[in-house]
Amino acid sequence: MELVNRQDPYLREVVRTAVCCRALTLLLQAVFNLLIPDHAADAFSPPRLPEPGMWDMLVERLLGGLARWDAEHFLFIAERGYLYEHNCAFFPLYPLSLHAVAEGTLWPLQPLLRLRSRLLLSAALLSAFFSVLAAAALYELGCGVLRCRRAAFLAALLFCISPASVFMAAAYSESMFACLAFCAMWRLEKGQSWLSALLFALASGVRANGLVNAGFLLYSCTKRLAFHFQVGSGPGRKLSPLWRQLLSVASSAVVTCAGICLPFVVFQYYAYVRFCGPGPELDVPKPLRQLALDKGYRLAATSGVKPTWCSQRFPVVYSYIQDVYWNVGFLRYFELRQVPNFLLALPVTLLGCWAAGTYVVANPRHCLTLGLERRKAEQEGKPRAGFCSPAVFVYVVHATALLLFGFFCMHVQVLTRFLASSSPILYWFSAHLLQEHELWLWTEGAAGQTVVSPPKGSALGASPGSCGPGAAANPLLRLLRSFPLLTPRSKCVLGYFLAYWLLGLALHCNFLPWT
Repeated sequence: MELVNRQDPYLREVVRTAVCCRALTLLLQAVFNLLIPDHAADAFSPPRLPEPGMWDMLVERLLGGLARWDAEHFLFIAERGYLYEHNCAFFPLYPLSLHAVAEGTLWPLQPLLRLRSRLLLSAALLSAFFSVLAAAALYELGCGVLRCRRAAFLAALLFCISPASVFMAAAYSESMFACLAFCAMWRLEKGQSWLSALLFALASGVRANGLVNAGFLLYSCTKRLAFHFQVGSGPGRKLSPLWRQLLSVASSAVVTCAGICLPFVVFQYYAYVRFCGPGPELDVPKPLRQLALDKGYRLAATSGVKPTWCSQRFPVVYSYIQDVYWNVGFLRYFELRQVPNFLLALPVTLLGCWAAGTYVVANPRHCLTLGLERRKAEQEGKPRAGFCSPAVFVYVVHATALLLFGFFCMHVQVLTRFLASSSPILYWFSAHLLQEHELWLWTEGAAGQTVVSPPKGSALGASPGSCGPGAAANPLLRLLRSFPLLTPRSKCVLGYFLAYWLLGLALHCNFLPWT
């Protein structure tokens, strides 16, 4: 993927900042993990087999903060496969990648480190790599959608200090998913539908909410068809037969959506064969069998009564696990004792609602027509730039759908990382607010949101516009240095990103409740 363009100083700065933030995140998690004692949480914690050696203990000391909560599942799957039924809530592409790096790239370390330690090291490397790529992809996507290079630049820098930063660094699938999703969205904006569909399909092999991304391809096909008829309705223009256009769009939509759903379907079939079908008895170490007995975990390929989901017409283990093991469902989390978790999710909920409201107020007609009406400015090649541009519509709908589903149907505290790794809206809208209220942030003329073509020969290229001239100085550093002088609204936005970045590291890395 052509992410690092040496002629774009903004992109180079995004990559440099992302690398520095990842390094700082790893350093801080090690410090917090050493200084703060671990909380005795009731979380999945399989026994360590075999016993760790000296070098293993060193790796655990330095990177152990990355292996908390759900990270234990990913590391366990990468080491042992899907041994327990509830492991199937975690999709396979990320643990497969961990295993490949641990047994491939890090194979020379085998005499010093056991597999678990190499997997932990793999997680640190892969998560850092994917989060840097995700920042670069978000910048490229922002340039194409916002048509304002500065807004895209600031949004990508905010991603580097995302409120979900701890999950982008830990042995979680968030960084891999964000990278694949943002790259797929970017390729779709460039008109590369089939490559976009492939990347979206890979994303659905990382996280279940990757299935929702099929909506981008469906919308793209519908919009392309609607625009075709509007452009073709002018005098002297001939339209292809309606049936041919509909058949082309329908076949493209069906094939691409089927491809996106394929990893999910294949994984559910694999789980059915492993836990419902007859199979040889697995050679499971005694401590792991004892853990299953103590905790009530269901082992794969065991004789006896099969789980109830095996007899369903459509046996989907994922929904069964969410229902039975984690009590996920509509309004199930609306309990008085969950108020602290709703407070944790409050900032991202407010930002998401604010972003949707701002966009609807700025573009009422565009929203009513679902963005399928071609505007005069678009026909003339001068669309509005910035967060309220027409191209942002589908991303606002996607983010709002995820927000509503997460708020009413999920454990609400995960909403921060759920949105931060799935949608660019959190970063685009935050950048919009900061630019709107800190007019000094850029050089002269920066506050405008009209597309300004750079001079010929400029390193910034001709399209999309940069929203005014200026060097690629890091605006995030300027904001941090001038924090006491910021407007209250800007302090809230930037303070939210910083507070959740640091608090997440301090709490999550020590098994304390977090998002």
